[in-house]
Amino acid sequence: MKLSHILLVAAAVVTMASCNKSKSGSKLKTEIDSVSYAIGVYIGQPFAESDVKNLNTDQIIAGINDVVGKKKTTLDIQSSNMILQGFFNHIGKVNSEKALKEGKEFLAKNKERKGVITTASGLQYEVIKEGTGPSPKPDDQVTVHYKGTLINDTVFDSSYARGEPLTFVVNQVIPGWGEALQLMKVGSKFKVYIPSQLGYGEQSPRGSKIKPNSTLIFEMELLNIPPKVQEPKASTVKKK
Repeated sequence: MKLSHILLVAAAVVTMASCNKSKSGSKLKTEIDSVSYAIGVYIGQPFAESDVKNLNTDQIIAGINDVVGKKKTTLDIQSSNMILQGFFNHIGKVNSEKALKEGKEFLAKNKERKGVITTASGLQYEVIKEGTGPSPKPDDQVTVHYKGTLINDTVFDSSYARGEPLTFVVNQVIPGWGEALQLMKVGSKFKVYIPSQLGYGEQSPRGSKIKPNSTLIFEMELLNIPPKVQEPKASTVKKK
């Protein structure tokens, strides 16, 4: 977790602590009231989605008051940075290891279900509907409808919800998608189970519900393989 995000989280704790001491739906009498409240809402969002619990909000407020009041702080900025970085690195490692363990346990049970096929890479899939069209190659463009969930059934992305399928090149997506798509024929619909090493691994998309080392589940429907656009040969291009 980047330090800038850490500081936003810490600031959000202050905001929430202040809100807990007052009634919700504060009356915004002045422009500064509105700006102040807007900042609170903005920085509160990362905290609401973070894994940090049970922080001592009194100490956070004390630290801010000391800095703003230009008093001598118990910790200097360098020590504070080191403590925060170490703390969030530890939380990230614990959560990453937990996600990896849960994913492996899920996949071990899932592969025993009837209809689930496991490939050499560890990818798992089951055929919901078998298509009759061609299968794409790695450098082909494809048009796909999909819904992505975590193993706890949390939906993190859905082209169905947006009402618009996605078009992309097969070899330009996560390895699990690339492998699954080449197993499909146009018209097919698969349910695909992607272990973390074939997904985002220890990284995770910014702003996503996907955590590091997450196992991903996708319902994927291969709608089309758009024809490649042929670039004109140099000899056929007329000069002005």
